[in-house]
Order: sequence, then C-alpha cells, then structure tokens
Amino acid sequence: MNVQGWKKILLIILSFISIFGLFILFIIPDHFSKILISHSSLSPSFSSLSLVDEADQQPTVSRKITSSLGKIEAGLAKSRALIIKKSGANRTVDDHDEDYVPSGSVYWNPDLFHRSYLVMEKELKIYVYEEGNLPVFHDAPCDGILGMEGIFINDMEISRFRTRDPDEAHLFFLPFSIVSIVHYVFERETRLWSDMKNTVIDYVNVIAEKYPYWNRSRGADHFMLACHDWGPEISSAIPTLYKNSIRALCNANTSEGFNLTRDVSIPEIYLPHGTTKGLLGGPSPSKRTTLVFFSGGVHGYIREVLLDHWENKTEDGVKIQKYLSKGEDYYEEVRKSKYCICASGWEVASPRMVEALYMGCVPVLIKDHYAKPFNDILDWRKFSIDIGLENIPNLKTILMRISQRKYIRLQRNGVQVQKHFVINLPPKRYDVFHMILHSIWLRRLNTRIHDPHQP
Repeated sequence: MNVQGWKKILLIILSFISIFGLFILFIIPDHFSKILISHSSLSPSFSSLSLVDEADQQPTVSRKITSSLGKIEAGLAKSRALIIKKSGANRTVDDHDEDYVPSGSVYWNPDLFHRSYLVMEKELKIYVYEEGNLPVFHDAPCDGILGMEGIFINDMEISRFRTRDPDEAHLFFLPFSIVSIVHYVFERETRLWSDMKNTVIDYVNVIAEKYPYWNRSRGADHFMLACHDWGPEISSAIPTLYKNSIRALCNANTSEGFNLTRDVSIPEIYLPHGTTKGLLGGPSPSKRTTLVFFSGGVHGYIREVLLDHWENKTEDGVKIQKYLSKGEDYYEEVRKSKYCICASGWEVASPRMVEALYMGCVPVLIKDHYAKPFNDILDWRKFSIDIGLENIPNLKTILMRISQRKYIRLQRNGVQVQKHFVINLPPKRYDVFHMILHSIWLRRLNTRIHDPHQP
C-alpha cells in the first residue's frame, strides 16, 4: 500500500477516536450535549459528525475544499469544536457578554448554551427564498393565538442573520405561512386539503428547479415554521420536507411525527393586540391567594377529564371552571394564582403555558406526547410541574405536597426564563425569536451534509 493509502487509514482511525472520545465526554453530563454531538441518520447523504483539529482549528480533511457546501461544512465543524471545547487556558470563545450570561439550574448546561449562542450570533447565515407572492408567502397575521407565525416570518425578512448570498448560507428558510394558506387556499365547502398541500408542493418544486440547494441536501438544511395545527399534516405532502427538513412547530406532538432530534418545538403565544403590552409581570408569591387556576372550554379529552373532576369544586384554593363569572378577568386570575393549569386542547399546543410564565404563575402541564419548547437548553422540571392524565383526581394533593420553599424556587426560576419566551419588536438577544433560531442552529450543527461534487 502506498503512503497516500496509509495516510487515509490513519485519518479514519484518528477521526473515530476523536468522535468516540467526545461522545463519552459529553453524552453523559447533560441534555444539550446529546443534541449537539449525536449522529444524523436522516438519509444516506449524511455522514457522521465532523470535528476540527484543536491545535490549529482547521478541518480534519485532507482534500482541498473547493465547493460552497464544503466551505460551509468546514465552518460548521469549526463551530462545533469551539462550542464543545471545555473552559480553560486554551478557550477560544469570548464569553464576555454585557447583556446576559446564562446561569443557574434552569439550564441543562448554561456554559455550553452560552458558547453555542455566541457562536451562532457570529456565524449563522440564513437565506430566505424570495419566490412566492403575498399574502400566502413572506407574510402572515401577527396577532391572535397564531401570531407567532407572522411575527417570525416578518422578523426573518429583516433579520441580521439573513444573507442575500445563498452560497454562504447554513440554512434556507421556506417563507410560506400555513395560517395564510388555510385562510386563502382552503376550500371550506369541500373541506379538501389537496389545494393547500399542492401550494407547498408547487413552491418546493419551484425552488428545487431554480436553485441547487434543495436537491443537494434533500431538504436537510431547509426549515419551515408553522403555528397552525395543520402545519404538520400539510408538511407531510412532501416526504423529504417531512422526513429531512427542520420543521419548527407549535403543534409539537411526538405521536404525530414530530422528531425530537430534527424538528423544533416553538411556543404558542397569544398576543391580543399584537404585542406583549399588559401581559408581563405579576405579584410576588406571598400575594398569590389561589392555589391552582384554570378556565377554558371542553376542547379535547384531557380538558374533559379535568373539568369532569374539578369544575366548580368548592375546595379552598382550587378555581377550575369552564367560564369566568361576569366581571372577572382571566389575566387577573392568573396573577392571583400560584399554579396555572396548562392542559392540551384539541392539539398539544396552548398559549396558557407562556401566559403563566409571563405573569409569574408556575405552569402545571397536563399534556400527552408534547415536546416542550427549547427543551435542549431549559430544564423544565425547575420551573414547571408535569401531571399525568391519571393523576388529575390527585391534583390538589400533589400541589399541596410541594413545600413553600420549592414553590418559591419554581416561581423565581419561571421569572428567570421568561426572557426566552418574550416577543420583542424588533427582536432582542435571547428572546423567543433568537431562541427559535438557536434551536434550529443546533439541528443544523448536528447534520453533516455530503457534498456530491466532492470525492
């Protein structure tokens, strides 16, 4: 065997040792590391996670990198190495941050999150396809229960992460709005979905024929965002979009195809007037007189069980009912309560979870198959309570057993993470827009796309 052949064998062995060593080092300590270094299995186009040489921060590849994708993948390999490098004398990420430094138990690994966020701010570039006309593309309503969809699309249009050069993009955004498709395309008389699905199919066909990027990665470096409950089903019209692309969804139901390692759960946020004005803040724990609160219609089996057992019960501290009495205000009831029930309706997503965090009430999540937003970063056990359907009859007992000390800790932690769920116009660092992008950034970091033009 010639010298070149031996070099290739040695390179393979060294790469395996590097990957295996980092796997052992990072897979055990925390949730975030698992997402960052796990291997992609989306399609045969993807190879295992690439790393970089710690000595000179150059890609551990022997061939010359000539294509745009090759340069992108080399840059992502360098970013991964910078993020997972332990703190110490050789640290290469500047952690100085005048705005915010993540800390505390609400994060699985605050240092790792901080480094990843800073690298994202420095490196991430997203290409937004310009094809598509209003009102179905590039726009959507920014108020109401589905306003997150329009807000993100509009923010993405003017974002500093947007690049006009697709050859330097790490990610490609498909700027269609499911809310708008439902409003303008759905045939309410026939109740057929075919026109809505064909709208998405046609759009992807257009960009796939006009640009090389979709076919190059089979959609794996592309993402869509939808807050409408029908987003997952409409995305299934294109198998590569459904199986390969990153889908940022409010309706993050793992029993309906949501993939925890590829898709991104985003919070459903109700903005009555298009902004968070009047929604943020609440009294201290000592001034909250109601133990647990819920008010809402019978939407889905979980709420049916909840209301069947607890509606209008006279037990002290429990206020669970379909509708409030005349003169009562929903948000004021949230602010008076220690715990707020966030039960699934017809689908798993609900704005009640974020409303509780906005107003200082500890969320009590009663949901099946729900992937919580930003769960790669945030440890939801530190600021919320999970209760299974079977424990609804024991709701009061479970909450009463939580000590005052633990309740105060949960409440304060909820106030701490509030910043990550706040909508700012324009966006601010670490807010919900940037947290969504960070979750998408993590998925892209975790995907190695093979360049078909490279050997």
